[in-house]
Amino acid sequence: MSSWGLVAFWAGWCAVALLASAAATFRLIGWVESRGVVDRPNSRSSHTRVTPRGGGLAIVAITAWGAILAAFFYPTSAWPLVAVVVPALAVAYVSWLDDIQPLQNRVRFGVHLAAAAATVAILGPLRQLDLGTLGTLQLGLAAWPISILWLVGMTNAFNFMDGIDGIAGITAAVAGAVIAIAAGLMGSPAVAAVALAFAGSSIGFLSCNWPPARIFMGDVGSAFCGFVIAALPLAVPADRVPRVTAVVAITMWPFIFDTAFTLLRRLSKRENVFESHRSHIYQRLVISGWSHRAASSFYGGLSAMAGAVALSPLLDQSLEHTATTIAAATILVGAALLLTLVSS
Repeated sequence: MSSWGLVAFWAGWCAVALLASAAATFRLIGWVESRGVVDRPNSRSSHTRVTPRGGGLAIVAITAWGAILAAFFYPTSAWPLVAVVVPALAVAYVSWLDDIQPLQNRVRFGVHLAAAAATVAILGPLRQLDLGTLGTLQLGLAAWPISILWLVGMTNAFNFMDGIDGIAGITAAVAGAVIAIAAGLMGSPAVAAVALAFAGSSIGFLSCNWPPARIFMGDVGSAFCGFVIAALPLAVPADRVPRVTAVVAITMWPFIFDTAFTLLRRLSKRENVFESHRSHIYQRLVISGWSHRAASSFYGGLSAMAGAVALSPLLDQSLEHTATTIAAATILVGAALLLTLVSS
C-alpha cells in the first residue's frame, strides 16, 4: 500500500470510530436518562441543569472494538492489547457501577490498583524514562511502584479533571492522536490502531458533550480514558516504551499539573481530597468568568502544543535538543500562566 493509501486507510479507520461513537453517544442520552443516571447540579457543580451521565460508554465500546480488530489484523500484538484493554474494561465496569450508585473509595481504588498491577505484570514496568537531551532516568527498584502510580494516578487525574463540558473529550482526542502517531513512528501499528479508535471515539463523544453538553462522560468514561492513555505506551516494543511514555506525559502535562497542584493545595488546607469541590485550576477559570468552551479549548490547545513538540524528534532526530528545550519551556511557562490566570 502506498503512503497516501495508508494515510487514507487510517483516516477512514478514525472516521468510522468517530461516527460510530457519535451515534452511540446520541442514543445513550435517552437510555441513561430513563434509568436515572443523571448529574443534578449543586453548590459545587460546574453545571446548572440536570444532565445524563455515562456517555463515556461509547468511548469504551468503540475502543474495545478497535482493539479486537487490531488484534485480528496484528495477531502478534494481541497479548499486549489484551493487557491494556481487559484491565481498562475492569476499571470502566467498576466506574459504571459507581455512576449508577456511588461505591466506597476503597472499592474503586482497589480495582484501579488490581488493573494497574495486571497490566504491569504482563507488559513489564517502566524501567526508564527518556528525557531527550537531558538523558535517561533509570528507575531501578522504583520501576514497579512508579509504573503503578502512573496508571492509577492518570486514571484518577483524568476523572478529577472531567468537571466542565468538553475538557475530558478534547484532551482524550489529543492524547489518542499523539499516541497513535508516536506508536506508528515507533513501529507499533496495533497500538496506533487502538489509539486512533480511542481518539476518533473521543471526538465522536464530543458531538454531544461540547458546550453546552447534552450528556456527561461519567466516571465510566473518564476513568477508562485515563487508564488507556497511561497503559497504551507500555504496549509498544519494550525498547521504545521510555520514549513513547515521555511523549504522553508531556502531552498530558496540563491535567497532571492541575491535579497535582490542586491535590497539594487541598492537603495543605487539610481538606478532604475525596470530597467534590470547585478548586481545580480549570474550575477556578470558569468561576472567574471563562466559558466552558474557552477553558476546554485552552486545555486542549496546551496539550496539543506540547504533544506536537514532544513528537517532533520522532519525525526528525536533529530536532531533539530544540524539542527538549521547548518542551521544558512550554510546561514551565504554561504552568506559570495557569497560576497567573487564577490568581489575577
